[in-house]
Amino acid sequence: MMAVYIKELLDNFRDRRVIINTLILGPLMGPVIFAVMISFMTRQATERMEAPLELPVVGAEHAPNLISFLERQGVIITEAPDDPEAAVRQEVEEVILRLGPDFAEAWEAGHPAPVELIADLSLRYSGTTIARVRGYLGAWSGQVSQLRLQLRGVHPDLTRPINVQVTDLSTPESRGGMVLAFLPYFILITVFMGSMHMAIDTTAGERERKSLEPLLINPLPRWQIMAGKLGATTSFALMTLALGLVAFVIAMSYLPVEDMDMALNLDLRVAAWAFLLCAPAALMAAALLTILAAFAKSFREAQSYMGLVILVPMIPSFWILIDPTRTVTWMTMVPLLSQNVLILDLVRGEPMNLAWVGLSLATTGLAALVLAAIAGTLYNRPNLIFTSG
Repeated sequence: MMAVYIKELLDNFRDRRVIINTLILGPLMGPVIFAVMISFMTRQATERMEAPLELPVVGAEHAPNLISFLERQGVIITEAPDDPEAAVRQEVEEVILRLGPDFAEAWEAGHPAPVELIADLSLRYSGTTIARVRGYLGAWSGQVSQLRLQLRGVHPDLTRPINVQVTDLSTPESRGGMVLAFLPYFILITVFMGSMHMAIDTTAGERERKSLEPLLINPLPRWQIMAGKLGATTSFALMTLALGLVAFVIAMSYLPVEDMDMALNLDLRVAAWAFLLCAPAALMAAALLTILAAFAKSFREAQSYMGLVILVPMIPSFWILIDPTRTVTWMTMVPLLSQNVLILDLVRGEPMNLAWVGLSLATTGLAALVLAAIAGTLYNRPNLIFTSG
């Protein structure tokens, strides 16, 4: 078994393409893409919030007080295009404020004056501008309503039977956990990618090269041969996992977290915990990929199967993103889902529940051993050995 293990490791280390794709590009691409994406989003949001707001206004002459208030807030009032709807639809303008001719009449009568915001809510980049304009209009509306009440001898507090105050108990680390919500997905996909090439090469690849039959002639149990191959595949997955976690720690240290008013709880200690949690998943991924690759007649056919298997770690990650919920015990007993929820707790700065860690390691390890046992018996079936002929 050790001879097969060493043979498979040496064979893969001799292949430069495997080293580049598995141990360099695989672990580095995720952290680099993640860091660049977050940095770009943060810079864009900050620039849009701090940039001068240019607001085209239709009918500015109907509400001079409102226009004066907006200009005092730093809003640059510009002339609106002849066709506001077409300008927004063609993305020439993000938001246009339209004040109808009945604005002044309603204002003087003390009725709600009609104000129209023309925007395309399906354009995600316009959300910041829309929010800024609505914030200014809301502030002016509140200011005017208080003045009207005071002129009528009514204290403005009478219109507020309750005063709601939100006490934010979030910490910089917990807010940073929102940024790192994609981290478990990147980690698990790195594990699967790290074991994919070797799982294919040690099964379908060897059968295609006609080198599997001479190996099985040796007088030893075939499960030991498969165990050696599986051990080498798992080792590659663990190496990829370790390199990916270290790359994440380094890449996240360059994010402008000060501008986001948060702290990223991702250091070598957290990376070590994440490695421990995902170690059984590495064996599970290696065993699952090995089983599927063993049924393929060629290297190319096995690669087509792998594309579907990569969807497996995506399911729990996207489920948590779509339906976020508080971690409960049953989640820590589901392989891959347990890694997602526990890693998210880690990066949020939550204290680790050792019982949950034990459940995650036990259930994921049990699933991995079951798949490994199935993989170990595959080459006892002749139809899976001689399918290349």
